[in-house]
Amino acid sequence: MGEQRVSLVENKEQMRSFVKSLLKDVQALQYMLEHDVFESGITRIGAEQEMVLVKNKTMKPAPIAMEIIEKLKDKPWLETELAKFNLEITLDPKVFTSNCFSALEKEIEDKLALIATELNHHDSSLLLTGILPTFRKNDLELHNLTPKERYKALMKAINSQLIGNDFELRIFGIDELLVRHSSPLLEACNTSFQVHLQTDAKDFVKLYNLAQTLAAPVLAIGANSPLVFGKRLWHESRIALFQQSIDVRTSHEHFRERSPRVSFGSDWLDESIIEIFKEDISRFRILIGSDIAEDSLSMIHEGKIPKLRALQVHNSTVYRWNRPCYGISDNGLPHLRIENRVLPAGPTIQDEVANACFWLGCMVGMADEIDDIKKHINFVDTRDNFGKAAKYGIDSNFTWFKDRKVTACELVKNELLDYARKGLKMKAVDQKDIDKYLGIIEARADQHMNGSRWLLRGYTKLKEETTTDEALSTITQAILKNQKDNKKPGHEWPMPEVHDLSDYDTYDLVVSEIMMTDLFTAQQNDVIELVAEMMKWRKFKYMPIEDAKGNLVGLVSSKELIAYFSDKQTKQSSEDKIIRDIMITDPVTVTGDTRVSDAIQILQKQNIGCLPVVDGPELVGIVTEWDIAQLSGRLISKRG
Repeated sequence: MGEQRVSLVENKEQMRSFVKSLLKDVQALQYMLEHDVFESGITRIGAEQEMVLVKNKTMKPAPIAMEIIEKLKDKPWLETELAKFNLEITLDPKVFTSNCFSALEKEIEDKLALIATELNHHDSSLLLTGILPTFRKNDLELHNLTPKERYKALMKAINSQLIGNDFELRIFGIDELLVRHSSPLLEACNTSFQVHLQTDAKDFVKLYNLAQTLAAPVLAIGANSPLVFGKRLWHESRIALFQQSIDVRTSHEHFRERSPRVSFGSDWLDESIIEIFKEDISRFRILIGSDIAEDSLSMIHEGKIPKLRALQVHNSTVYRWNRPCYGISDNGLPHLRIENRVLPAGPTIQDEVANACFWLGCMVGMADEIDDIKKHINFVDTRDNFGKAAKYGIDSNFTWFKDRKVTACELVKNELLDYARKGLKMKAVDQKDIDKYLGIIEARADQHMNGSRWLLRGYTKLKEETTTDEALSTITQAILKNQKDNKKPGHEWPMPEVHDLSDYDTYDLVVSEIMMTDLFTAQQNDVIELVAEMMKWRKFKYMPIEDAKGNLVGLVSSKELIAYFSDKQTKQSSEDKIIRDIMITDPVTVTGDTRVSDAIQILQKQNIGCLPVVDGPELVGIVTEWDIAQLSGRLISKRG
């Protein structure tokens, strides 16, 4: 959940004090490693469940997290996240043995049920999904930032490090997303299921390198986040979205390398966990600080165990996909953990637990057979595999041991499931749990189907039948229904159908959700005959006119073209004109945030058939009376 008692470092004295505490923490950690004071001989697992809150009628984000927190304030396991529409729960640590996985599933179910009961009073629900399909760009503005000092400080600090003018998203998949954004709150799009593995200090290096190697296949088989703002992008778009949402870098003419705060890492770990902390302190500026009361070095010399709060605060602002963690167990002894941040939330609780079971089993099984993973695979291949898994998910092809090429499904079925079964049996995990959760992983590989494949197939089908917003709402409601039924894992879900969407409320629907963005346009100096042919070919009644920079300067309709050609024939004129001579120079426009209901009134009042959609002077889309008629017709047929 992260340390909450933090603030901006606003002066030199605060910075000096925090840095001194940070350096003492590093020295204290080094001392503890050298003197073997860490808990050992026991393996615990843990998890954190993130979720997004949605309105039942619109399937859009419900920014009511603070209200739910207030109602459940006696539940210490429930906490806020970055945005008002997110919540997070922390699951109890469990000894890695026996029925730990079925117990984990039951605990998640019970805690989510309590939250769901409170959400019912707000006509809202919780959803487990890597990225909510119905997110709109304006949902990620700072008005939805959770009103806590930690988050305000973090947003301000990240903004202060921004080299360019805006944060940029550039993600290419089936579709492409190229958009600027003023706020790092885009990070709040992502919801994860974070899994923790406690490890003996002497085994940390070996297990951390294994975690890096396993990140790709585990991500590929569990991918669940392919849709962003109605675009079909990477199978696990969380990976790109998280990095780019807080990436303060910009392009330069030189080749200087700057590392993003969200990263896979730059090399293998060699000696100890402390290498990671030292690298991150060296690479990344301190974003936020905290008033540190403890003197960790003095505590060590007094035989006490420090919390290393300064180190933990800084570590919480550097986002490795496998994050090293320090903690103190209930028995008072310090311990080390690896936090797997790769896995998305959803599609179901049993899917999430299956992902955790698969990863944890592989970690133990491979560690028993492989002493040093570095002898079997290059780090660059491991990192490349991770990028492929994020982009292509279950369709990935990896470079594996001894430079062998293998598909994700083949690797899972023919090698990794055996490691996982072995590791789980070594930990005396109940056979019933092994069969259930690894059975889900095996079935995904057999059927070549996981959350991302289901979302991509379903959305592509719906896009051919309806508008973008209705398709996104339909698929989101299908996720919610299947999760509430909780009978089948995601790979067994039926494909969503348009007629399944119930209670579709268009009151909050805005123009950006129904407008056409794949635009054909003309420019002022274009020959009229060319524009007329383009409109004929595309069966358009309207053509926006823009300048070379994409700014709207006019509009031509079939009405103007008919008048022009009629007049030309009547007068038998041979004079050729250009579009500027006949275009409407001050067309009525709307913005993407204009409600569809308001756009309808404008069309009726002005007696016009289309509305160019602008962002300032820039043309970003167009909505026509035909788009409105299609939407209305579907709503009437649903209610009829």
